[in-house]
Amino acid sequence: MSTATGTPGAGEWAVRADGIGKRYRRGWALRDCSFRLPAGRICGLVGPNGAGKSTLLGLMTRQLQPTEGDLRLFGTPVDDPAVMPRFAFLGQDKPLFKRFTVAETLRMGGELNPGWDMAAAERIVRSGGVPLDARVGTLSGGQRTRVGFALAFGKRPDLLLLDEPMADLDPLARDEMGTLLMAEAVERGTTVLMSSHQLTEVEDMCDYLLVLSDGRVRLAGSADELVPAHTLVTGLAPDGTPPPELAAHSVVEVRTEGRQFQALIRASGPLPDAWSVDRPSLEEVLLAHLRSPDAPALYAPDARTAEGITTP
Repeated sequence: MSTATGTPGAGEWAVRADGIGKRYRRGWALRDCSFRLPAGRICGLVGPNGAGKSTLLGLMTRQLQPTEGDLRLFGTPVDDPAVMPRFAFLGQDKPLFKRFTVAETLRMGGELNPGWDMAAAERIVRSGGVPLDARVGTLSGGQRTRVGFALAFGKRPDLLLLDEPMADLDPLARDEMGTLLMAEAVERGTTVLMSSHQLTEVEDMCDYLLVLSDGRVRLAGSADELVPAHTLVTGLAPDGTPPPELAAHSVVEVRTEGRQFQALIRASGPLPDAWSVDRPSLEEVLLAHLRSPDAPALYAPDARTAEGITTP
């Protein structure tokens, strides 16, 4: 897995979003969305239903037009046709032609993509034991997903955009496809932005995070910087309310049960000796932010887009 050091130069951003938004008649699906995704990272796109994840992916794949803001892929405006060869997209529905054989499907990929790598596409299919002469409609969910990944990687994209492509798979097939995705992405240095509701999947596969809630960015940056910026504290709440000492810190979430409280915070100074202090897991940090959409947003330095944005 690629790990960025320091702050990348302008040419090293796989995705650069500055104040992008998308408005429909019912209201804003995405608003004031700004972040940077350095090239070579595997990024988990996390958020509840309706948070704006699919809208963001739709803007990146040119299926939607932004209402406002500037969105660039590898420094090129997303509405420039020059970005088309640089990304591939795979969604949950995986719209493959069911009457095509696997071989015909890969041949179609070659006809549509000038830089097509047939050897890589066939290797991905054959490594899963998928017969090239089988019709797509007869394949299992895991096999169809493998064919979808073969089409995506056969294009040799610099950026792979995934919208819940493994959501309909059983745990064994999901693990197999996750291993395939990691191996291919690392070997090629492909940047991956993957929407997922499976937090364990994000924790196991992703080194970068982008968390959306109510159409806005809540967390962005390297997981190795975002998670240690948080502290899980536990202590007594004699009257059933959180202690006033919490007000000195940035509180993401606080819960009380009986005479005890537990809070996820970003500490701003020394903590009382009476509190129990623990380092949270990535899943605990994500869940707390998803349950508390009004908590202050946090950007790691490698995702920061403007002065004044909170960083660890």
